[in-house]
Amino acid sequence: MTFRLRAAHPGDLEPLYEMAKLTGGGFTNLPADRNALAGKLERAEVSFARDEDSLADEQFVLVLENTATGDVRGTCQLMTQVGQRWPFYSYRLNTLTQHSQELERTVRADLLSLVTDLEGSSEVGGLFLHPNERAGGLGLLLARSRYLFIAMHRSRFADRILAELRGIIDARGGSPFWDGVAGRFFGMTFQEADYFNAINGNQFIADLMPKHPVYVAMLDDEARTAIGMPHPTGRAAMRMLEDEGFRHDGYVDIFDGGPTMTARTNDVKSIREARPARVASTNLDLGERAIIATGTLGTFRSAFGMRDFRPDGSIEIDRISAAALGISEGDEAWSVAR
Repeated sequence: MTFRLRAAHPGDLEPLYEMAKLTGGGFTNLPADRNALAGKLERAEVSFARDEDSLADEQFVLVLENTATGDVRGTCQLMTQVGQRWPFYSYRLNTLTQHSQELERTVRADLLSLVTDLEGSSEVGGLFLHPNERAGGLGLLLARSRYLFIAMHRSRFADRILAELRGIIDARGGSPFWDGVAGRFFGMTFQEADYFNAINGNQFIADLMPKHPVYVAMLDDEARTAIGMPHPTGRAAMRMLEDEGFRHDGYVDIFDGGPTMTARTNDVKSIREARPARVASTNLDLGERAIIATGTLGTFRSAFGMRDFRPDGSIEIDRISAAALGISEGDEAWSVAR
């Protein structure tokens, strides 16, 4: 069974909607709302069609396709420049140190400050793999193919990149962090706020959220524990991001308190090591395991395969990946070691 990642198109709406219903909430980039998803696909179509090779406010949606059946079994997204339509809010965790000479005592307090520090960054997100396909490394294919896409279209992405990980969600689908912080001011449940944000954007945060820092010590235990913690299903994703060079520098999501990971775009391992080459042969029998990609924008596609570089810099790839990607001798292929 072979899978490939390809550019999404409006015809992918229904499978995306069916997957969105399986996320369990807290997944802003993949809301279970047909109109919102259709809007994402329409925006992606415009982004794929734009000819000018420069940074702009764009969104790309990719889908994982079973090449034998054509079924869509996963998805991921790339946003080139966040915070252009409305502010991109985060909480930044920092420490305030105060000292009293009279008491001879130093007190350090952790604060959550509402910031827009990450505006203008690119973002990778919206990664979801159908529960029945969570084997065989397909999550790795989804995640790392995004970086190949960026390497192949580098001028369309910013110099800093971020990834937001879903935070702790309790058994009833609520967020301890939301309940302990923002929920006190909004009179909305986490599910209501998360859904409203996914459909309408987060301007309501700017309108209603207090601008003063929040003292972490004043939060309840559950809210404090959730700060900067990924959802259990996101721990593997966090490790993959760390392996790529992303770090958690104290930024957390304003809704569920999940960690926001950041990196310099050119320092991301799969972007730095991505390598283009002319395809000299598609008959390789044994070689280095790799992720192989080809195409431009709307014709982008990637898959697992094998590669071997010749002394002249050209590349040999295996038959299966060549067939899945529609690659012939003489074509250009990008690849990164698996």
